[in-house]
Amino acid sequence: MKDKLNTYYLFWIFLIGSVFGWIIEVTFTLLKSHKFINHSALVLGPFNIIYGFGACLLTALLYRYQKKESWKIFMISFIAGSILEYICSWGMELFLGFTAWDYSNNFLNINGRVCLSYSIMWGLLGIFYIKFIYNWIIKFIDLWSYNKGKKISIFLLIFLAFDLALTVSAVARAKNKERNIPPVNVYENLLDHTFNQEYLKNMFCNNWS
Repeated sequence: MKDKLNTYYLFWIFLIGSVFGWIIEVTFTLLKSHKFINHSALVLGPFNIIYGFGACLLTALLYRYQKKESWKIFMISFIAGSILEYICSWGMELFLGFTAWDYSNNFLNINGRVCLSYSIMWGLLGIFYIKFIYNWIIKFIDLWSYNKGKKISIFLLIFLAFDLALTVSAVARAKNKERNIPPVNVYENLLDHTFNQEYLKNMFCNNWS
């Protein structure tokens, strides 16, 4: 186990968390609704970045607590996960105009952004993650040399930055198309035929307003 973390490890934890979060969400939807919903937060690739941020947050808060009592880990994860989920929901609504979830009908919710049942899940996830998963992730990251991993991470970071910019522009163009504003260039016309409103609705669970 590493006695400290740095940005290199946190980046890979973010990436791994994003991909596995996407797999979990897609699998859950397939089992529950028998249909495929692309739960990625970015238009290219399987990246549910909320899980990525969650993995980084839990790691930063808990990696020194592996030997501590489970109830302490639960409380930290319960509070931290709830705050993260609330901020992500608020940020999506502020910058994108919608959120990918709404807990308004769930017991003990706060503005539909967080609720008791999912906060409990964050608490349990924190225990499972830091006691059983974290060390395996560190060992997986250490399978390749630091220099090789750094080069790959720089490439992936550039790709994710491009992916984020493409996602923001796709959402902006879909909103304009809703307002019957025609495309003004080849790029916007391409977005209308690729990462359009139908594509984005599938990504964001049809929560589009």
